[in-house]
Parts: sequence; C-alpha cells; structure tokens
Amino acid sequence: MSDLVTIDIQDHIADVRLNRPDKMNAVNPDMWKAVYEAGASLLDNRNVRAVVLSGNGRAFCAGLDMVSMQGMTGGSSSDGTGSGNSLKSGSGLPENAFQRAALIWKRLPMPVICAIHGVAYGAGAQIALGADIRIVAPDTRFSVLEIKWGLIPDVGITQTLRDIVPLDVAKELTWTGRILDGAAAKELGIATRVSENPLAEALELAREISTKSPNAIRRGKQLLEQAWHADERTGLELEAKLQGQLVGSPNQIEAIKANFEKRAPNFELPD
Repeated sequence: MSDLVTIDIQDHIADVRLNRPDKMNAVNPDMWKAVYEAGASLLDNRNVRAVVLSGNGRAFCAGLDMVSMQGMTGGSSSDGTGSGNSLKSGSGLPENAFQRAALIWKRLPMPVICAIHGVAYGAGAQIALGADIRIVAPDTRFSVLEIKWGLIPDVGITQTLRDIVPLDVAKELTWTGRILDGAAAKELGIATRVSENPLAEALELAREISTKSPNAIRRGKQLLEQAWHADERTGLELEAKLQGQLVGSPNQIEAIKANFEKRAPNFELPD
C-alpha cells in the first residue's frame, strides 16, 4: 500500500492518516488512488470496529493539487483530470475514481470518524463528508470550494451532504464557496463536534465505540445508511430484519452478561 496514506490498527481501531504533509495532503492522481485503497483495505477486516480518518501535518486536506488544476486550463492535464473520460466510472459501479475516494468511507461497515484540522477544501471537504462523524478544530477552514475554479463539487457530494444539511444550505455552500470555521461548521451540522484536539477526541470516541458489540454497531450503520432515505415499509422491515439477526446471537448474549456481571465484554468477531 502507498505511504501516501498510513494505517495503524490497534485495539480494534484503524488510525488512518493522509500522509502528504508537504502539500497539505492535497490530492493528485497517486493520492486519489491511495485514499481509496486505504478505505478498501478495511472493507473485509472484521477485527476493526471503528476507523479514525485524519491528516498529517498542517491540514486535513487542501483539496486538489494545484499542479493538477493548472493542467486543466489547457483542456487536459497530466493526471487526466481534464479529460471527460476520467470523470466516468469505467466500471459497473456508478462512481468514478474521484468519487470512490470519498464514498469508500461511507460504505465501510464500521463507523468512520473524521478528525479535521487546518483546512478541508474542495475534494478534501468531500472526502471528510464521506465519514459518519466529523470532529473539527475551532480554527478549521472548511469549504465546498469548487465554484472558485468554475466547477461544481463532484466527489460524491450528492450522496453525502444531503444527509447532513438542508438543500438550501447545500446550494448556498455550492454557489458561494463560503469558508466555515469550526463553530460555523457545527452550527450548520457539518461538524458533529468542535474540539481543541479533534484527533484525540476522535480516537477516544472510537475507543468507546469499540467496546460495544461489533455486530450491533455494523448493523446500526447498515440500518441508517439503507433506510434513511427509504420509504416507511423498507425502513421498518429492515429494522425488524436486522434486529432478528442480533437477538440471541453470541455477541448479544455476551453484551447482556457483561452488563449484569459489571465487567468488560469479550466479543467475538462480527459476522
């Protein structure tokens, strides 16, 4: 795996860090690939109960690498971002390579907590939106910045921002490129929490989640992801179906025993 994104797994928590600090973790072709591959490597890891996504250096992610952006002025770029073909999926999946780097975090079966400091601009903001929870520093600068370059946000934002803010707010952010600090991001619901040390708080939250039944945590994410925009019947039937899978299962029984015996649970790997 590329060293552009590092993964350290300890005590059921995957500490994932964007690792291009000299460029404020801006995304170029190699970085796009590394971000996606890091997430994809966790898809089938049953030992991981929570993921913390952050960036090394001065920022979470400054967005698109400006070398790539400059290449677009000539109608094409060395990394292919100026090519219409690069914006197509090229596979049976609906998303293209750029969108995949954000959506992979949404599609992981375990919770993903994004710790944001410095800037999260453009593509960086949209990668962060793929997480389940965002904890930001007070002086964070967050922006759906594509309008500055005459573009629209296209890194999966239609599948992420809709779950976080009302449509009118999404339109305002898209049309203005307004830069939000931590307090403003929290006020709009983009940030779940504001913290002086977002990484430490994200890791602490991940540790709390990791003490709960991994089967219930994963099915809770599945329930909310699949039913949030579904019709009433689909949502209610999915609740009953997933609950039926949990009741009486080994980890559910262990959760009950541990609570009554006032001890830490010893869960099996999730199915």
